[in-house]
Amino acid sequence: MSGLLDAARIVFEEVIAAFLAKNPLPTARWDDIQGDAHDRAAVVAGAMKADLLADLVEAIRVSVVDGGTLGEFRKSFSAIVARRGWTGWTGEGTKEGEAWRTRVIHQTNVSTSYAAGRWVQLTDPDLLRVRPYWRYVHSDLSLHARVHHKAWGDSGLTLPWNHPFWRTNFPPNGFGCKCRVVAVRAPAAGDETEPPEGWDVLNPDTGTPPGVEKGWDYAPGASVAETLRKLVADKAAALPPELARDFVEDVADVLGGHSEERP
Repeated sequence: MSGLLDAARIVFEEVIAAFLAKNPLPTARWDDIQGDAHDRAAVVAGAMKADLLADLVEAIRVSVVDGGTLGEFRKSFSAIVARRGWTGWTGEGTKEGEAWRTRVIHQTNVSTSYAAGRWVQLTDPDLLRVRPYWRYVHSDLSLHARVHHKAWGDSGLTLPWNHPFWRTNFPPNGFGCKCRVVAVRAPAAGDETEPPEGWDVLNPDTGTPPGVEKGWDYAPGASVAETLRKLVADKAAALPPELARDFVEDVADVLGGHSEERP
């Protein structure tokens, strides 16, 4: 059991590395940067001043790296905007608006950092040799399930890891999306092995495939995967041999999902 817990801690290093690899970038709007530019930039829409952005990014870091809660982030956010005199931000003026804005900032950064770490884990060459397929898993935690996401999950959509579908549809695929991907050896009986017809036809209004919200048509971490993998490998290399062996044995189960017994 201790080996599994230690493995989970080491696996999480990919998530930490993904966030720490970003540099603060002032932006006026949430869509000022697009796609995999998010792998290199930490942004908070509307935060244009360097000191304000630095404080906000530090508050986000506590959530991503130290496991801080949404409630803790909200307290930090309120203190920062008061101290830095930030006004005019979207959501300002009502409790509902501030709750919405802080939830979006917190959840987006945590989920994309986690997804970037997962990409690094899932594309590890040793894992790909034994689990070269990825299955889309829809989250049962979604209160308002997105039609496309649920359909991909319900059908057991399972594709080779290098299928172009994953470059645009690797979750999260929108604000609040809690879907995930697990690595498997091969499609199981009944799994869908081709994406739906028209999956790559872009919506002219959003520029994204069906089921993917504007600005989310990229795979977090994919553009910097090798860099992140090296950062984690260098740190893991310092582990005692016994712990390293535990990690190798446990990591496949961690990445594949403990409840996933299908091939």
